[in-house]
Amino acid sequence: MSKRTKLISLAGIRQAAQWSGYKRISDYQNGRYECDFVSPFTKSAGNLNADVFVLLQDWSSDDSLRRGLDQETVALGYTPDLPTNKNLKRLLHSTFGLELSDTYATNLFPFIKLGALSSRIPQRDLVRAAREFALPQIRIVRPTLVVCLGLATFKAMQKACGVPASSRMDIAIKAHFIFDGIAVWCQAHTGVLGQNTRNRGGINRVALDWVKMQQSVKINAGRRSNH
Repeated sequence: MSKRTKLISLAGIRQAAQWSGYKRISDYQNGRYECDFVSPFTKSAGNLNADVFVLLQDWSSDDSLRRGLDQETVALGYTPDLPTNKNLKRLLHSTFGLELSDTYATNLFPFIKLGALSSRIPQRDLVRAAREFALPQIRIVRPTLVVCLGLATFKAMQKACGVPASSRMDIAIKAHFIFDGIAVWCQAHTGVLGQNTRNRGGINRVALDWVKMQQSVKINAGRRSNH
């Protein structure tokens, strides 16, 4: 099977699943946010031959999706004006010379949590999602580098891969590991809280973290196309 066919099949598993305590993407706005990806984010970052694979934590929340249909989010699979997405695009461009569309990006947790965007997802559920959805996507796409945004995302990946989990962000930043020949790194969440001085020393420190990652993995600003 082609990469696309395998990913569509995985998306179908996500669409059919119903995890206790969570809702499905199709439960909102008459299914307008639904898509043939594990995460709608991949609509704008779906390079199946990408060198850089971006793994965010989760896509949205019940409170957010109940506010009404956002046509831009339906079309793009993400909301461009959110700081998380602005910072991510800035770091991809400044570090690798890449646009979002040059990458493959998805969310570790593919279901909708109750409450606000800041609501916590239990680690056990993140680990399960890593095993059932994130790792299969990585195996299919086979990038050079996986960038995990946020400590919770990285810890879930560590546990899913049988790697000792990092207790703090400063430890996680240095605890990159290899999964199936692919480098897996942690970086601060690109939202406001992840970029502030308290969590990672500010935007400039985060930019330096990305540069060190790029120098270690040696991504060739290379844009392997979908074709």
